[in-house]
This record gives sequence, structure tokens and C-alpha cells, in this order.
Amino acid sequence: MAKKVIVKIGELTKKHKISLRELSRLSDVRHAALSELSNGKRESISFSHIERIAEALNISDIREIIELVEEGEENTR
Repeated sequence: MAKKVIVKIGELTKKHKISLRELSRLSDVRHAALSELSNGKRESISFSHIERIAEALNISDIREIIELVEEGEENTR
């Protein structure tokens, strides 16, 4: 079965009790880009975005931001 990378923006905003707009402000990543990632509408994310999100939320483990799952499994999250 194929693998897919999931960006866990929704989980991060809930865990840190912030809005997408606040995450955008803290990380200097466009709100639209974060929204697309959160909704699964974006197929890619740049390393600089991952780094800025990690810095903004004081994350040291990349697995808090992205996850590799079996194709189709992402809808169960």
C-alpha cells in the first residue's frame, strides 16, 4: 500500500490552543498555506515552513508536525 505524508496542523493548533491565524503570525507562514495544509488541499510543504512552525511552537521532534501513514489512513485522524 502507498504511503502519504500528513502535516498535523490541526492537531498542533488544538494542542497549543491557538488559531491558524495566530500560528501564521508566530511562524511567518501564510495563513492560506497553513489552511491548505490543515485541510489536506496542499500536496507539499517546504522545509523552511516546517522549521518556522517548529520554532514558533518550540517543537524539537519533527514527528509532532508530520507523520507518514498508509494511503487512506489519513481520513481516520
